[in-house]
Amino acid sequence: MTTALTPPVDSSLLGAHVHEGGTNFALWAPRATRVEVALVDADRQQTNHDLTRQPDGVWMVFLPGVEAGQRYGYRVHGPWSPVTGERFNPAKLLIDPYARAITGGVDYAGPISDHTPESNYLPDARDSFASVPLSVVVADTEPPRPLRAVPNPEDLVVYETHLKGFTRLHPAVPEHLRGTYAGMAYPAVIDHLTELGVTAVEFLPLHQFVSEPFVANKGLVNYWGYNTLGFFAPHAPYSSSGTLGEQVREFKEMVSALHDAGIAVIMDVVYNHTAEGGHDGPTLSFRGIDHAGYYRLTSDLRNDYDVTGCGNAVDTSKAGVLDLVLDSLRYWVTDMGVDGFRFDLCTTLIRDNRHHVDQDHAFKQALTTDPVLADTIMITEPWDLGPYGYQLGRWGRPWSEWNDRFRGFTRDFWRGAVSGVEELATRLAGSSDIFDHEGRPATSSLNFITAHDGFTLRDVVTYDLKHNEANGERNRDGADDNRSWNHGFEGETADQKINAARHRTVRNMMATLLLATGIPMLTAGDEMGRTQLGNNNAYCQDSPISWVNWTPDDAWSDQLELTRTLLALRAAHPVLRARRFRSRAEVRGEDALGLGRTESAWFNENGGEMSIADWHDGDRRCLGMYLADAQEAFLVFFNAGGEVGLTLPGAPWSSGYSLVAHTGEPGEFPQDRFEPGDVVEVPAQTVVVLAADVSHKRHTTLPSSVGVQ
Repeated sequence: MTTALTPPVDSSLLGAHVHEGGTNFALWAPRATRVEVALVDADRQQTNHDLTRQPDGVWMVFLPGVEAGQRYGYRVHGPWSPVTGERFNPAKLLIDPYARAITGGVDYAGPISDHTPESNYLPDARDSFASVPLSVVVADTEPPRPLRAVPNPEDLVVYETHLKGFTRLHPAVPEHLRGTYAGMAYPAVIDHLTELGVTAVEFLPLHQFVSEPFVANKGLVNYWGYNTLGFFAPHAPYSSSGTLGEQVREFKEMVSALHDAGIAVIMDVVYNHTAEGGHDGPTLSFRGIDHAGYYRLTSDLRNDYDVTGCGNAVDTSKAGVLDLVLDSLRYWVTDMGVDGFRFDLCTTLIRDNRHHVDQDHAFKQALTTDPVLADTIMITEPWDLGPYGYQLGRWGRPWSEWNDRFRGFTRDFWRGAVSGVEELATRLAGSSDIFDHEGRPATSSLNFITAHDGFTLRDVVTYDLKHNEANGERNRDGADDNRSWNHGFEGETADQKINAARHRTVRNMMATLLLATGIPMLTAGDEMGRTQLGNNNAYCQDSPISWVNWTPDDAWSDQLELTRTLLALRAAHPVLRARRFRSRAEVRGEDALGLGRTESAWFNENGGEMSIADWHDGDRRCLGMYLADAQEAFLVFFNAGGEVGLTLPGAPWSSGYSLVAHTGEPGEFPQDRFEPGDVVEVPAQTVVVLAADVSHKRHTTLPSSVGVQ
């Protein structure tokens, strides 16, 4: 039997839509033989209604009197034939894939699998009704207030945060709102973001999600949320006001509040797999509607073809599944006010019907041509776990890509695990070796040093080893390659010398992130010295291990002050946030005449430009980065070695310098104004930011390298 399924003619009809006098229900299930919608009342009594099959494989029924807030599920009938990818079992009550709200949870001890405990290939006739969540009818409402202007890519400063964990311990947020959409919208929370200099919040998954059975059986939960059940439904437990549609209103109010503050909303979305896992896992929605229709299967159609490491992989080579993903994205933009998306394990979404990676996939084509989606922020995690899954640098315009090469190198550079400074220059220049091709902008690189997955920035300098014992897997989970440096002692210590060194390294990494070309992404709490006590895989820790601790820690005020200072500099000076890759071309003024200085240059500590010998010196630990446009220029000096005397270059680069930021200790730079030729004593392990005084008129003496591209 073929698994090529006919897509619905009009996918906008799918789901539950409230009309005058009732609600229309529609489900795409082209291989089903019968479909029932079960209406569930407050006493959990069911009333079943048959849907009528349309020629395009959509089943529909209009039910008079059904209003918003009605709970429902589907029972889908058809053959039980695992050898053809058909696992229909009407005993399992199913979530509507287009449900705009979901209520209730999963009883993992209940009959939630379509198969018997003895065999994955024999049907289980027990009713799952009392053990599974329910879909909720939601009426259309006004979308959130829009941003006055979506930030240009070069203006983005992305702040990755878990919605619940960000406010769960916030003392200014009323207790009943902590950890909710309303808590995130609270003025004190938004004030922190605006004062920091954030222009976009990237939320860990907000689609309705559930825990995996093996996590629940350990008495833990899936905290991060990378286990989607409903692609249209905001996660109900994050609502302070209710789960029968109230979560939709509260989500919109949060978006409006962030937009009013000028902050864009980016959702981390997981379309690559679902919460059902492999065919041995629970049947909650998609598998029961059509196993082979939604998921990638092996050639014998009996088993899932898993390129995500999560048990299944959503099959976007099927037109109907691709419609589901695109409809979901449009809904979050048009109805829910979202400004952009970060796609988890995005390579899975561009695999063809043979599971091969296809950079010309219809998914990518649709995102660039769709009138709703074409102007949204698009960020890819450019890999999955399948063959040829690592696709960093290959996504083209308009994508920005999570640049793990930047993360790895920055950690290595500041712990002294690299040779020379050649790659430092490349990473600071927007990773041009990866992204500078086919007209891509420098904002193609989304730079980060930490993310939700892995150590926090404080833990990067505190632990050499992971400490995941709380996860219940005997510390076997999580990455072992952390590129971290505990500075001579494993864990927290009262040793002031070690703590001072750790703080300096953290400040150096933050400066590297915020001064590099590309889009910077900060992880929530890194600006305040947040720690997870060495846990580098806190996906199952809905606890203080993962929550942001808002209790003031004066010891880390240096980090917060530096982060604010550098983000304010970045916002005030366009030369620090270039959209295109810089060249060695001469900067030209308004009259089109050259000004003598170049857009970029690299300096050694002696006041001269880097020579070939300098670049090839494996022992070199310092580098000066010069950035200029017609209005302004900066010289940023990175020193990962011992104390060094920095001779400041003169004309045409600058006629004077002002010290505007540094990662050293207070008092290490008693002077903040310098002349060309002055020698600045730069302490070991320090970044120095100098604003250069530049002329707006052509200089008579040009550097010999001007004009070299």
